[in-house]
Amino acid sequence: MIRHLIISSAFLVALFPLFAAKAQANEGKVDLVRVEKAERRMQLLSGDVVIKQYTIALGARPEGHKRWEGDERTPEGRYVLDWRNPKSMAYKSIHISYPNARDTAAAKSMGVSPGGLIMIHGAANGYGWWGWMLQLIDWTDGCIAVTNREMDEIWALVQDGTPIEINP
Repeated sequence: MIRHLIISSAFLVALFPLFAAKAQANEGKVDLVRVEKAERRMQLLSGDVVIKQYTIALGARPEGHKRWEGDERTPEGRYVLDWRNPKSMAYKSIHISYPNARDTAAAKSMGVSPGGLIMIHGAANGYGWWGWMLQLIDWTDGCIAVTNREMDEIWALVQDGTPIEINP
């Protein structure tokens, strides 16, 4: 019995570096950003594992999908985080690929512009000291806002080309 326990323990110790190396290779590799608008939550995922989670603020009229420029709604659907701006009007910003072809066609059928420049960003420049208090209200024009400290984390962890899924 003790012999089997020793052999089993030795086997696990021998395999541990293989599991640890795989875990380290995947650690921090964000392959999906998921937003749950109703919960005001954004998650960074690596595979099926949530590696970071944030409380977010949305557009001032958050219910429903963004339909036109100025409607103050945050879009819903699957997009891509396609470029970033370190010197935006808010503390750093990562662009969401809204509008897609479907969004553009829908807005055109209503005779309006779909808008654009929907971003994940920190506080408006000069208001970073408000920090978490800005997360208590929906204040953007359709963007997804986090604190400046959180934006630094997201900036470092999320690469251009990462998909984002925005759910109602």
